[in-house]
Order: sequence, then structure tokens, then C-alpha cells
Amino acid sequence: MQFKILVLTFKGPSRSRSPPNLCDLTPSHPVRSLRSAGSGLCFTSPASLTPPPPPPPVGRRALSHSAPTLWNSIPGGRYCASPRPLSLSAGVAEAAESERERRLVDHLYSGLTRGDRACLAEAITLVESSHRRKKLLAQLLLLRVLSHERDKAGRRGAERPAFRIGLSGSPGAGKSTLIETFGKMLTGKGHKVAVLAVDPSSNKTGGSLLGDKTRMTELSRDMNAYIRPSPTLGTLGGVTRNTNEAIILCEGAGYDVILIETVGVGQSEFAVADMVDMFVLLIPPAGGDELQGIKRGIIEMADLIVVTKADGDLVVPARRIQTEYTSALKFLHKSSKIWKPKVMSISSKSGKGIPELWEKMTEFHTSMFASEELQIKRQNQLKVWMWNLIRENILESFYNHPAVRNQVPSIEAKVVHGEITPVLAADLLLKAFSTKE
Repeated sequence: MQFKILVLTFKGPSRSRSPPNLCDLTPSHPVRSLRSAGSGLCFTSPASLTPPPPPPPVGRRALSHSAPTLWNSIPGGRYCASPRPLSLSAGVAEAAESERERRLVDHLYSGLTRGDRACLAEAITLVESSHRRKKLLAQLLLLRVLSHERDKAGRRGAERPAFRIGLSGSPGAGKSTLIETFGKMLTGKGHKVAVLAVDPSSNKTGGSLLGDKTRMTELSRDMNAYIRPSPTLGTLGGVTRNTNEAIILCEGAGYDVILIETVGVGQSEFAVADMVDMFVLLIPPAGGDELQGIKRGIIEMADLIVVTKADGDLVVPARRIQTEYTSALKFLHKSSKIWKPKVMSISSKSGKGIPELWEKMTEFHTSMFASEELQIKRQNQLKVWMWNLIRENILESFYNHPAVRNQVPSIEAKVVHGEITPVLAADLLLKAFSTKE
């Protein structure tokens, strides 16, 4: 007996119109669904946008769920996987993957809004990922959290938002020890404290110790506190590339005081000032004289200067440094119309000056919010954040450009052997990058 077998291969339906461009999506036009189509995985826009969405998929490939706004973040202006015809098994596999991603974003969002620390940790890991697809999922999550925060701000009215505080200083200034004592005092007052500790990464191995949490043993066991150490991964300025996103996620999880501890920094590393409401500079008792205080740079960016370790034999040097920096601040330009930077001394070991430190911070937060300088400052910080990301993405595009990659070995060899200058080499590579293929 002979049998004839007919094999049918199902492919995704062809569509004449391409998926909508995500550049056209705005906060008032949320993305409706993440669907699996024959041309790849695509976000579909509301029916009010043009072009109108194609007919909804049927069968197992019908994935309908809510998703927030998403701006275009990949070349070509739309989020689609690499186009390829899908067999039935491939379509089911892709649909299942999309379903898992949707569930992941929903799970993280619901956990964040409940204040689940495990979900917060997983969400920060997601935004720190360099994987292209995970970066897009991270943006979906961030947009949902931002929408949630806008709703809370509308209900909050005249109430102050979460307080973002940046703590910076030279290595050994006592940043982690201060956060341990200061954080315990805040949780005792009923605040929820999130600590984003940044640890330097090795230029040789790329590794990072992430040891700041070991100095916060008591605070790390406090259920009203969350500590997240992160590596710099080569980012300059004392913070990480994703510190801004981590701040948003911590606020979405209900933390009302966000402490950002930078790596040990020098005079020109103050990127954290463009991320926080208040920039606090910590100086050890041997932190220089009055001339050191009037040097431009990180000193003039500080809203509050704190002389640490003012106990034992260091009480007298701490008072001297406090006096000299108070005198030095008179020569610096003020960045705020209503707030004059102040200098104070504290002891994290004995707790002396810690309550007064919080009073100064609260005074700053209240006055800046009442005068609306805080709102304007945060708006300007969003623009700085955007341009920083543009610069990073342009540099990444430069490194990945085919013409640049092809010419780099030969041009580097010519520079090493002295045939051309580094300036000329840079011009040649930039010309190759700007030339259309």
C-alpha cells in the first residue's frame, strides 16, 4: 500500500503596508499591542494613527495586551525583528517569546508598584542590560513607571516628590559609613530609603568589587531600605550609564529618599549633580585649605559641603576646614537664587550632626520645591540625560561603522610608526564615518 503525504508550510500573512513608525508615537498615543507578524515582531499603534493598523492576527498568534508609549530606539524607525518568512512552528515560537516578554514586563511593573524589592532588583538588572531586545523591554517598563508616577504626582498635588540626594567625595571621605548611619535614622523616621552605590570598574579586567554594601550591614537588613551596588563599566563622572533609570524605578517602588553614592571622585567629576535634587560633597578633615576650596569644579556644584570624621583627634582639624570652606564659598557663583550653599561638620561614628544634616537637606528640598526651582531643575536634567545618551550612541555607531572598522587597523599602525599624527588619523576616521556608502 502506498501513501501520498502532502506537506503544508504556513507562512505569515503578507501585508502591503509596513508597521507604523514609532517616531510618531507620543505620550498621548500609547502603543496598544505587541504582535507577532509575518515580517517580524512589531509594536502596533492605535487606530487613530496613520497608517491604520492591519487586521488583527488570528489563532495562536493573536496577542493583545496593553503596553505604554514607546519611542523609536533602533535605526529604521520601527521595532521589528529581522524580517523573515515564518513557518507555523517559528510563528508559534515567536508568539510564545512575545508572551513571555509581556508577562515579564507586567510582572515587574506590578511588583514595583507594590514595593517588591525582588522585582526592583530584577528591573534594574533589565535596564542595565546591553542586550538590544532587553533594552527595548526596559524602555517599556520605564514608560509604564513614568506614567504611574505622573498619576501619583497629580494626586499628590502640592506634596513634595521623592528626594534625590547625591553624595560624592574623594576616596576614603566616609560616604558609605555616613549612608549607614544616615539611612538608619531616616528609616527610623518612617522614610523608605534606596541607596544606589556606584563602584569603579577595573580598566584592566573590567571587573568590579561592589563592596560598598559591606559597610552598610545594619541598613542592608532594614526592610525599609534597599541597597543596589552597580559598576561604572567605564562611565566617567562617578556614576553609571543607567543611574537615571534606576532612580526612576526606585521612585516607582515607593522609596521617597534616593541616595546616590558615587565612586571616589576628583575635582572635575560631578555628573551626579545632573541627576539629583541636592548635591552633597563630603570632605575629610585633611581636605585642603581655603585655596583648595575656591578652585572651580566640583566645589561650586555642591549645594551642601559636609566635613566628615569630626570626632576624636580630628575635631579641631574638622572645625578649621569647615571655617576655611565657609570663607571660600563667598567667592563662588551661586547656582540657585534662593539657596546659599552651606558647610557643616558631622561624625558618622558618634552620630553628631546627623539630625542637623537632615534638617538642612529638608530645608533645601522644601524651599526649592516651593519656589519651583526644583521642577525646573528636573526638566533641565532630562535634557542633559537625553544629550548624554545621544553622545554615547553616536560614539557606539562610530565604532560599529563598517568603513571605520576596516580602516582602524591600518590607521592605528600608521600612528604608532609615526607616519601620521593622531589628529590627522582622527580626521580620516571621522571622514570615513560621515561618508555615505
